[in-house]
Amino acid sequence: MSRVKNNFSIKDLENISGIKAHTIRIWEKRYQLLSPDRTDTNIRRYSLSSLQELLNITLLYNHGFKISKIASLDQQEIPILVREIALKSNSEQVSINALKLSMVNFDTVLFDATYEEIILHNDFDFIFINIFMPLMNELGILWQTNAISPSHEHFITNLIKQKIHIQTEFLQKEYLPQHNNKIFVLYLPEDEIHELGILFLNYFILKFGYRTIFLGQSLQTESLETLLSYNAELCFVTYLTVEPNKEIIDQYLYDFHQRILKQNGARLAIMGPQQVHIDLAKLPSNIHLFKNVNAFQQKFLEASIFV
Repeated sequence: MSRVKNNFSIKDLENISGIKAHTIRIWEKRYQLLSPDRTDTNIRRYSLSSLQELLNITLLYNHGFKISKIASLDQQEIPILVREIALKSNSEQVSINALKLSMVNFDTVLFDATYEEIILHNDFDFIFINIFMPLMNELGILWQTNAISPSHEHFITNLIKQKIHIQTEFLQKEYLPQHNNKIFVLYLPEDEIHELGILFLNYFILKFGYRTIFLGQSLQTESLETLLSYNAELCFVTYLTVEPNKEIIDQYLYDFHQRILKQNGARLAIMGPQQVHIDLAKLPSNIHLFKNVNAFQQKFLEASIFV
């Protein structure tokens, strides 16, 4: 059951903040920072407010504040300083930490303010690849180790989706496709629901003047056969995060090739971590693998199969 996690171990704090557990213990003892509870067996347990406090301290510490100075600050001053630094800094890591803080606090205002400041100095492509993707990769590990709850991950994911949708809607309203002879069909296979990568790719392809058909998550292969009636060159694009699993992924691609690609010369571009399980020796020539979104961008601009 998804619920907000509000009790953390010192290992959780280390994983989320990047500050070693040994250092956290020293800060507690020497500077009276944080106030953990103790179990009957004397194990430290930290509240959500303690985690929020540590993330604030970490941001200040990483931005040049001495820990003794931080400890002397009034508790009301610290969040104000953190927001000022987060909004003024051009550092990707500072931005990631600010967004992480917004997630822990379920603070939409901080997320939006941080995003608005970042986009004043960078385009959306840069933000997604250098800030959003590293953030989500880090949060994925934290979620797997139970350092954060599903509520945290869903909160930040949906805020990022909102930003992608806004950018995509702007492109669709302001720019007409320049290349009508090629259509990119973006989808996720059955049981694959992680769609941030594919949402960004839809935006990216539109930006370069191509027409897209965005179908979203968890589609069976046979449901794509309807697209084959289009009188245009088709390129299917997918992003495999967890599905198809490694036991069936080669069979999935074989079936996809036989059912969708073989008859009409369509192509399939694949991104995402599951591609490491693909047997390259069995891969048809019209299925192309890309290491990540950044690699797809480079190939999209350079490779003749996509331009």
